[in-house]
Parts: sequence; structure tokens; C-alpha cells
Amino acid sequence: MPLPLKYCPACASPLLASELEGRKRLACSSDTCDYVFYDNPVPVVAALLEHGETVLLVRNKGWPEKWYGLISGFLEKGESPEEGVLREVKEEVGLKGEIVSFIGAYAFTEMNQIILAYHVRGHGEIAIGDEIAGVKAVPPDKLRPWPLGTGHAVRDWLAARGGWGPTVA
Repeated sequence: MPLPLKYCPACASPLLASELEGRKRLACSSDTCDYVFYDNPVPVVAALLEHGETVLLVRNKGWPEKWYGLISGFLEKGESPEEGVLREVKEEVGLKGEIVSFIGAYAFTEMNQIILAYHVRGHGEIAIGDEIAGVKAVPPDKLRPWPLGTGHAVRDWLAARGGWGPTVA
């Protein structure tokens, strides 16, 4: 995997792999600069969106044709997670959202993200946003979790409802 940064954003000296605080981190090589690149996870919000009697799954542009997932997106600066998830629902499918509950927080280490997932009820007519290639409405009894990312929130939401099927690979 390529290094995320090669040079210090504070002084432009090369960054070097160093053992700091018990972890390998990139740190500035200059004796006069104390910059450390922590590479912390990026916060992402996700909505398990009920619309009518179904759960809406979306396929982002650029995803393989059979891949569908929860509505999700990056949390913006100055935005609460609740504001962010409702903004994403509006942007991606044009619905006014109402938060029902917080499902959970999930480490998505493969993408260096932390996912904050909410159960959201959507109101209005679906209007697909620019980032979305498709929408699929799935009855809750046909919904199955997947092994990565937002699939864990689907698993937990289904379990809280009293049961869920096998994880789909």
C-alpha cells in the first residue's frame, strides 16, 4: 500500500516511519518540527432507510452492478452525525428523513473509516441524486447483511427486530 504522505505538510521535510506511542506512525524528519501523521479513521454516517414497508439500498456510481448498500457519506465539518445522516438521505434519494434510533458505531478498517449508523424513516417521493446509479427497495424479511462496512449495521438492526438470515458474501 502506498504511503498516504511523503512530505511534512508543516515544513516540507520528508516523513519517516517512526515508533511513536507504541505504534508505527509517519513523523517529520526535521529536528525543528514535531508533526506526526496519525492517519486516524474518517467519520462516515450511514442510514438504514425505511421507506414505506421496505428498506432502501443504493448503488453508487462506479460500484459493480450487483453491489448495493446503505445510504452513506462523509460527515462534514461542523455537522453533527444526526445532521449528516439526514443530509445524506436528502442528497442521495431526495427524502426527508426522521431518525428512529442509533444502530451503532462500526470500524471499517479496510477503508480507514468509522461508520456511525442510524435507523432512519424516509418520507416523500424518491429522487435519485447525482452519486447514485440505482435504488433497490427490499422488504425487511428479505434483507440480508453483508460481511463488511455497513453490513454490520444491517445485521444488528435485523437482530434487534428479532432475527436475521445468513450473512451474504
